[in-house]
Amino acid sequence: MRVGAFVLAAQFPGQGHGEALHRAVRSAEAAEAAGLDSVWLTEHHFVPYGVCPSAVTLAALLLGRTQRIQVGTAVSVLPTAHPVALGEQAALLHLTSGGRFSLGVGRGGPWVDLEVFGSGLASYEKGFPESLDLLLRWLRDPRVSAEGERFAFREVPVVPRPDELLDGPEGPEVIVACTSPASVRLAAERGLPMLLGMHCGDEEKADMVALWRSHALAAGHAPDAVAGAGHVSAGVAQIEDSRAVAEETLVKAMPGWLKQGLDAHVTVDGRTRAMRDPVAYTELLCRLHPVGPPQLAADRLAATSERTGITRFALLSEGSGDLAATEENVRRLGTEVLPLLR
Repeated sequence: MRVGAFVLAAQFPGQGHGEALHRAVRSAEAAEAAGLDSVWLTEHHFVPYGVCPSAVTLAALLLGRTQRIQVGTAVSVLPTAHPVALGEQAALLHLTSGGRFSLGVGRGGPWVDLEVFGSGLASYEKGFPESLDLLLRWLRDPRVSAEGERFAFREVPVVPRPDELLDGPEGPEVIVACTSPASVRLAAERGLPMLLGMHCGDEEKADMVALWRSHALAAGHAPDAVAGAGHVSAGVAQIEDSRAVAEETLVKAMPGWLKQGLDAHVTVDGRTRAMRDPVAYTELLCRLHPVGPPQLAADRLAATSERTGITRFALLSEGSGDLAATEENVRRLGTEVLPLLR
C-alpha cells in the first residue's frame, strides 16, 4: 500500500497566502522525512480554497527540495492550459527528477478562470478529450501535429523527449481526476488510472473502479494492466490519540476554510452552483477517512483498499490549518500508521 500527502495550500481564515504556501512546502518536506510515498499538489485560481495557481510549478520546487518522494499534480487543469506547454513541463520534470514526477490532469469547473485565461466555456464542456489526447501524444510521440477544433498546428519535434530518461520509465505517469461516468470511461479507454475525490465513500469508489475496469477491457487493454491500474484515492487524515480529539481538531478548523473557499468560486456564465454545508461536509470526511488513533486510521485505509481494490492514497493532512500541527500529523501518519499497514 502506498500512502501520500494531498496538499491544497489551503488559506484558513486569518492567514495570508505566503503562510498557506509555506505550510504546503513544509508538508511535502515532512512527508518525505516521515517515509510517505508521494505528495500530490492541487491547483486553484482566485480563491482561498487553495492558493497554488500552478501545481506543476510547485512540483518543480518540491522535486528540487526532496530526493526520494514522488511528486504529482492533483490536478493540473487542462481547459485553462495548453496541452503542449503542459506536456513540455511534464517532460522536463520527468527527466530532471529521474522519473519522480506524476502528472494528474482534470477538467476543473465552469469557473471564471475560463474567462480570465481566454479558453472559454466550450473548453470545459466539450474540449477535455481533445486536450487530453494531444497531451498524451506529446508525451509518447517524437513529433506531433494537431488538426482539432481547439488546437491546430503543423508538425513539430517534441523537445525534450520524455522517453530519454536513463534507467527509468519512458514518460511521466498520467492520471485523470474522475467525478462522473463520462470521465471514468474517458480514462479507461485510454488506460489511464483515476484520481477519485475525498467526497466519495468506499461504495461509490468501488463502483467507479468496476466501471473503469469494464470500459478498459472493452477498449482492448490487457487484463494484467487493468488489474494493476494504480488508481489513487484522495481523503483526509488526522492522527490523534483519540478519535474525539481528531474530529474536534477538524470540525473546529475546516468549516471556516471551506466556507470562505467554496463561497469564493464564481461561475463563468452566472449559473447557480450549490455548495456543500461546511460543517456537514467536514463531519462526512471524518466518517469516511482515517481520522483518529493510528490503529483506526490503518484499519480505515485497509478497509477502503479491500472494498475498492485501490492501494494508493493521497491524504489531506493540513486540516488543522496550523503549521506545527500539520507537520506532526504527517509525522504520525508516516511513523505510526504506515508500519501498521506493512
